[in-house]
Amino acid sequence: MSPASISALLNNAEQLAGLSLGELANMLSVVTPPNLRRDKGWIGQLLELALGASAGSKPEQDFPELGVELKTIPIDSRGKPLETTFVSVAPLIGISGLRWQDSNVYNKLSCVLWIPIIGERSLAPGDRIIGQPILWQPNAEQEELLRQDWEEIMELISLGQVQSISAKHGQVLQLRPKAANSRALTEAIGEHGQPIMTLPRGFYLKTQFTASILAQHFML
Repeated sequence: MSPASISALLNNAEQLAGLSLGELANMLSVVTPPNLRRDKGWIGQLLELALGASAGSKPEQDFPELGVELKTIPIDSRGKPLETTFVSVAPLIGISGLRWQDSNVYNKLSCVLWIPIIGERSLAPGDRIIGQPILWQPNAEQEELLRQDWEEIMELISLGQVQSISAKHGQVLQLRPKAANSRALTEAIGEHGQPIMTLPRGFYLKTQFTASILAQHFML
């Protein structure tokens, strides 16, 4: 059941802190995979189920009625993020006039409930521990960094440079291929304005940015 308020959502998330993912899966009658090679989204889906997220795979916040996005973040024993964080799929066509305030990235990152998952990649998924949740909204400086990166990347896409954008672009936000396999192509703009087929792209938060969010809250 979806929580009725942000405070109820945060309270529910705090109740999960300290549980292993295996314990939570057993409580919800969910099978725990031995590894995440074929179940990359399993941790996020488990937490969505536990907390009553309603959006599913739709391009909106996980709790649209509360205006909150749910993000799990794997961290090591020192509290450092182990990987970048997926935000949303990037639009590659029909982007003329799209503004930062109207973008999916802005919407998804306007208010995030971060759930740290403690455990190195070598640890079985069921043995990883749910950490204390963080309710985060970007401050003015963080939003400005996100906006600058988003606008720079979107300009390159609109100019037909999508193929030349690497993960090194952006200070806090990066663009990377986001596809199940190399055959999953989508339409984009070529360098001469012609339609081309390319891999779908996704926006990801760089680890130093998410590390700074964790440090801000836990005073690491």
